[in-house]
Amino acid sequence: MVTKQKALALPALVAGVLLLANSAAAGMGPKRQTQASASTGAAARGGAPKATASRGRAGDPRGANTARAARYFDSIKNDPPLLLAFIKAMPKGADLHNHLSGAVYAEDYIKLAIANQLCVNQNDRALALCPNGQRIDEAIKSNSTLYDKLIDAWSMRNWQLSGESGHDHFFATFGKFGAAISDLTFPDMLAAALTQAASDHLSYAELMFTPNSGGIRKVAQGRWNSDFGVMSKAMTDAGLDAEVKAGLDLAKQITTTARKRLGCGTPDAGPGCSVEMRFLFQGQRGSPRELAFALFLAGFQMVTNPDNRDPQTGEPLLVGINLVQPEDSPVALADFRLQMSMLDYLHQKYPAVHIALHAGELAPGLVPATELAFHIRESVERGHAERIGHGVDVMSEDRPSELLEELASRGVAIEICLSSNDLILGVSGARHPLSVYLKYNVPVMLATDDEGVARSSMTNEYMKAVKEQGLGYEQLKTMARASLQYSFVQGASLWKDAKRLVPIDQCRDSAAATMSKECTSFLRSSKKADLQWRLERDFDEFESRIAREPM
Repeated sequence: MVTKQKALALPALVAGVLLLANSAAAGMGPKRQTQASASTGAAARGGAPKATASRGRAGDPRGANTARAARYFDSIKNDPPLLLAFIKAMPKGADLHNHLSGAVYAEDYIKLAIANQLCVNQNDRALALCPNGQRIDEAIKSNSTLYDKLIDAWSMRNWQLSGESGHDHFFATFGKFGAAISDLTFPDMLAAALTQAASDHLSYAELMFTPNSGGIRKVAQGRWNSDFGVMSKAMTDAGLDAEVKAGLDLAKQITTTARKRLGCGTPDAGPGCSVEMRFLFQGQRGSPRELAFALFLAGFQMVTNPDNRDPQTGEPLLVGINLVQPEDSPVALADFRLQMSMLDYLHQKYPAVHIALHAGELAPGLVPATELAFHIRESVERGHAERIGHGVDVMSEDRPSELLEELASRGVAIEICLSSNDLILGVSGARHPLSVYLKYNVPVMLATDDEGVARSSMTNEYMKAVKEQGLGYEQLKTMARASLQYSFVQGASLWKDAKRLVPIDQCRDSAAATMSKECTSFLRSSKKADLQWRLERDFDEFESRIAREPM
């Protein structure tokens, strides 16, 4: 709901936003050009775009606050404690690449394991259903070092001491804490993820998980057919519709229970209640081909099902599809093109379903060089991905410059996961392709991937972007805006021209004393536009506070 206070503030915010675009354009050299904001259409090569000059006003305090915030940032970017405080408080928009199972910290999984009376094997430090192993609470009491050892085994903390590569240690963690994940613990996991998002000053998150994967697996067994239409019918006849309904019911139950855990709607509401959340249904690229198809089919059907509604807001709860698990696994490599053809088939049947795909989460030496040459391109052209997660091996693709131009012209956004790419692939600093994406004006945003396992946060990702990638304040703001522009949340964008920060016609009159009825109505009709408006308001308040800091 748009309050009167919010309505009065938007026109002035828009003026400040447009003044920011001028200052951002002036601060970027030809080698570090980035989109002035996320663009829904083609991104032109060349100099950074300028906002319409008539929209800025000389002496506007918001424009002055933005410029002062940028100067303050420059003055403290080499002072880690002050930089951390700045980044922590900065509004960051959305986290669009976040696995629910990997978002939870090991300490929280230990609490869930104790609450659910699980056992642990002290040799491999993996959870199990009792009586396999020792009750985890008893084991921790009897072994003073076990608690710390479990955290190391269930996360990337001290992974260098494990004797494993970062890649192998990372993916092994899920099997160790996996017994703590169940339909009963999903709400606690979601509540923890939303609380962390609020701590990082995020306003929106898209979380990946697979509701009712067990039921879908039963429908898939023994029903592989190279004719996707025949296989779809066989799975439907075997009861897929009921499993889709069960998955949607579970997603609703998890959401409702998580909000109760957080105290949403009560005077004691937790910070996580302020974060808008949607789910992405995740397929599994390492699964047998019949299960991979069944998961895709169920996911597309869940997203398009009329019952796919948040029980509280009535808005769509599952908003798209993703594809997870190690891209370098034998099944994932062998079936890559087959899985892209599955997505192509289902995209033709369900064209309104949004698709975001992991692709290019590879590095030279991890797989044969031939496997680095096509995953990103085919995920876009055959898999119909609107966003790509990771995209680390882009310069190893065939004709990389053409691919980068294609990504920019199509408006395909890249979810940049700096901590994950460093820990799993050993790719960081100058070896990371973020600077290349920026040079070619490909839309980018920062994401956490598996912040609990990585012992990271969105604040940490922004810190790495500054310290390791050399990004400035305007570039961080651009990525925060891009995260909402390229989200799959319901509704049209606030921006008629997102690249130049021109609002839609209904909200374009920044000189009016109050917001027009048309603009108020539009924001009420579009959750995306409302979130974008909130981000501009939050930036305005943040920069007003920063403007009072001593230089």
